[in-house]
Parts: sequence; C-alpha cells; structure tokens
Amino acid sequence: MRGMNRWAILAGYGLLDAATQLTWLSFAPITTETARALHVGVGAAGDLAAAFPLVYILLALPTGRWLDRRFARALGAGALLTGGGALLRVADPSSFAWQLAGQAVIAAGQPLVLNAITKIVARHFPEGERATAISLGSVALFVGILAAMLTGPVLFDAGGLAAVLSVHAAVAVAGALWMLAALRTPAAYAAAEPSTTVSLRWLARDPLLWKLGGLLFVGMGIYNAVATWLQPILADFRVGGADAGNLFALMTFAGIIGAGVLPPVVAGRDRRRMMLAVAVAVTAATFGALAAAHNLAWLSVWLFVDGLVLMASLPVVLDWSELHVGQERQGAATGFLMLAGNLGGLVLVLVAQAVIHDPYLPLAALAAAAVGGLALTGTLPRRVGMAGPGAPTGPATEPQPAG
Repeated sequence: MRGMNRWAILAGYGLLDAATQLTWLSFAPITTETARALHVGVGAAGDLAAAFPLVYILLALPTGRWLDRRFARALGAGALLTGGGALLRVADPSSFAWQLAGQAVIAAGQPLVLNAITKIVARHFPEGERATAISLGSVALFVGILAAMLTGPVLFDAGGLAAVLSVHAAVAVAGALWMLAALRTPAAYAAAEPSTTVSLRWLARDPLLWKLGGLLFVGMGIYNAVATWLQPILADFRVGGADAGNLFALMTFAGIIGAGVLPPVVAGRDRRRMMLAVAVAVTAATFGALAAAHNLAWLSVWLFVDGLVLMASLPVVLDWSELHVGQERQGAATGFLMLAGNLGGLVLVLVAQAVIHDPYLPLAALAAAAVGGLALTGTLPRRVGMAGPGAPTGPATEPQPAG
C-alpha cells in the first residue's frame, strides 16, 4: 500500500506550512493586549514574533542540508517542533516565560518546514504538476499570515489569550499529525541519495541562485516592511490604523490569489523572468502612488495589484530553483533563498525604521529597493536552463518514478 495520494500529502504539508505562520504571528495583531495579559512591556510582547526571522537566518542552511540528507526525519522534526511549541504556549497562557519557550521551539521548527517545499513536491509530483504544487504550498504561507491577522483579535475578544493560543495550537497539532502520517508514504519520484560529504561550496559558484536570492531579499523584505510600517506611514497621511490593517489584509488576500494562479501560467510559458520584472516594477510604482495620493480607494487598488504580483514571485523563484539545482540540492537551495528573504525582512524593516519620521522617506527607500530588484531581473536568463557558463543548468540527478 502506497499510503496517501500526492494531493493529500500536499494538503497536509500546506496545513503545517500555514500553522508555522499562524503561530509565529499569533501575537502580532494583539501586541498591546498580549503585553497586558502577560504583564510585560509592549516591546517584550513584540519580541515574541520579532525573533523569528533571526532564528531563520541562523538555521536556514543547516536545516536545508539536513533535509537533503534525511528528508523524512528532518521534516518530521519540524512538524513535532511546530506542534510541540504550540502546545507549550497553551500550558500557561498567563506566563511570558512559557510563551517565549513555545515561540523558541516553533522558531526552530519553522525552517525545517518551509525549506521542505520544493523537495516534497519533487518527491511526489510529476514534472508537469510541480509549478502548481509549489504555488499551492506557497499560498499556504500567506493563508497562515492572513489567518493570524484576522483571527487574533476575534479570538482574544471571545476568550482572551487562552482562546488564541488554544485554537492556533489545534491547527498546529493537526498539521503536525497529518504531516507525520504523510511521511510514511514512499516517494513516487526518487533521486539518487545525496553524498554526505558534499559541501555547500557549490552555492558560492551558482550565480543564478544568488540572483534569485537577491530578488527574494527585495520582495520579502518589502512585504515585511509594509506589514511593520504601513500603519505609522499612513497615520501621517491621516489614514486610520484600522484602515491600514485592512489594507495590509487586502494586499495579503491579493497575494493568495496571485500565488495560486499566476506561477503555473508563467511556468507553462517559461516567462519567469518577465513575471519577476513585472512584480518589482509594479512594486516601485506602488510606492510612488502611495506617496502621490492618500485616498483610501486609491491605496486599495495599488496595494491589491502589488500584492497580486509581488507575492506570486515567491513560488516563481522556488519553482525556478527546483528546476535549476535538482532534487539532491533542493533543501539547501530553498534554505539559501529563504535565508535571503528573511535577511531582507530584517534589513528593509530597519532601513524604513531609520527614516520613519518622514512618511515619504520610507516609501522612497522601498521604491528604490524595488528598482534595484528590477535591475537585477535584467541579468537573469530569459529561459530556464540558460544559467550561463559554469552554473548548473538542470537537475543534478534526473528523478525517475519510483517502484
């Protein structure tokens, strides 16, 4: 018996994927309320989520390498850490120490889960379905973010912090159990076993992966900066905090649509470079539009369109890397790319913070970052497999149907 079919495996992975984001951001939309419930300052409550990108940066490459060498064991550990960390938080909803411990455990598991996306798709999906499967796996990330933003305030009003933690833990545990069951299904498309002696030196000699990482640095960095600073920027333009939250939710909702629909179309036509160029060009124009006028309808249209294309860039980049490096190196490649994205999240958030006193300056800084991304897309090959001399041009090992 072969166990679950590939779509059930992807659904379980998607639920776990979403749970990592849901539990990461449990406190983000209720930071002030969390501080009161835990009897700590607002800064300490904010740190419960703020440390995640730093942990990801530290663990991205080691966890990617572990996924390449012992995939089932590594992803199973990520599932256990996600579910276990969520349960730790439920143990004492009034204790900051318990919440910090739970967040630390979840943060350690997050890169093991997120870095597995291209590898789990390559193990269970035929080549023609992989772009779609990667898109759906990426959509789960944004669904988890949106769910955290929408459910946090509602659950807190209904039952306090205990309700928030319990419901989010139920999702995390369900995702963990589903994933652990799915890992019992043998891979349908098996690659050669990776050598335990192969180092990561190939990353330094792979210009395409560095360029794709640079684009995720810009794209994920801009998204994190918008999530962090949109409210104070718009407050200076006399747009209310509730409106800013709704605008970010609208941008994320648009991203769910874009990430689910656009990448398979782009992959089918092999227009990945064009898609990435459009995304950063629209992003640069969006920040110019936000600076030019502050009408709520105007802001809504621009942020919706930007979310549609900017967040679709993540599965496009992951799909390109999966085709480029092959199954043997996918964990490390995804780890490197997500490391770049999380580093961008830290750097661009801090850049915007440095100039937040004038609302036009952070918009200009983010627009400049997008223009830099546009210049970077001009150096990408026009088609998959045109990576240039000395770089990998396709899978390191051609996967074959197993059994």
